[in-house]
Amino acid sequence: MANGCEICCEIMIAILIPPLGVCLRHGCCTTEFMICLILTLLGYVPGIIYALYAIVYVDRDQFFDEYRRPLFYAQSP
Repeated sequence: MANGCEICCEIMIAILIPPLGVCLRHGCCTTEFMICLILTLLGYVPGIIYALYAIVYVDRDQFFDEYRRPLFYAQSP
């Protein structure tokens, strides 16, 4: 779980560059990042709104299991 300073920095980055803030929080190959990237390309404000939602409300650890893992996650043998 991230502390308050990390979340505050991620929110400030998400306001400037929404996909980067989501990437720092959830990873680059996750669904949250892809949705934020598409929304930012379609319109800057929807990208910011979704980035703030993804950073503040979506708990990464709750959804992190074998079926929803990021693509870059290395599986141990």
